[in-house]
Amino acid sequence: MGSSWILVAFDLAGIFVFAISGALVAVRKQLDLFGVLVLACVTGLGGGFLRDVLIGVTPPASLADWRYLLVPVAAGLLTFVFHPTLGKMEPYINVFDAFGLALFCVTGAAKSVEAGLSPIPAAVMGMVTAIGGGMARDLLAGRVPVIFRGELYATPALAGAGIAAVLTYYDGPEVVAAFCGGSLCLVWRLVAIRRNWTAPLPRGPASV
Repeated sequence: MGSSWILVAFDLAGIFVFAISGALVAVRKQLDLFGVLVLACVTGLGGGFLRDVLIGVTPPASLADWRYLLVPVAAGLLTFVFHPTLGKMEPYINVFDAFGLALFCVTGAAKSVEAGLSPIPAAVMGMVTAIGGGMARDLLAGRVPVIFRGELYATPALAGAGIAAVLTYYDGPEVVAAFCGGSLCLVWRLVAIRRNWTAPLPRGPASV
């Protein structure tokens, strides 16, 4: 079954905000235009590409629909051209990333349910969709991926995807599923950033 316009719209919105976050990281790293576009595309498309491959959707949406390629390229070009203005927004990279996380966790879960998965594996696929692009971005930029730095990142994505997966699986309205799951993920992530909440870390010196 094809994705509804609501899922496509959320997917493209997630790609756009994630691509901006990737492009801002590239500008901060002083990469050239090609580097900015690569990081924007990898950040925007990486999670969805991985999800589609894992659930057997071929070709992946990012290769089958021209809009999925146009959106991150446009976001990368906008960031490259207007980087003096966007540079002032560097402290808000995590905010853009949080919105992308919320959008992707719900679309990933919903698309996985459409592909025939039950709620639990669909929630996992939603999380993979949400964190995949950010992980690829950080690795290419020479940074430790955010999910390994003790930040509450994957957990909010999994929780939001779980809500969206359950509501979608039991035929809840797509808008309600997206709003409930996305809001949970977004609020949790933003509050964690604001209050510096972290995941539990090992105590004491590490053994060799």
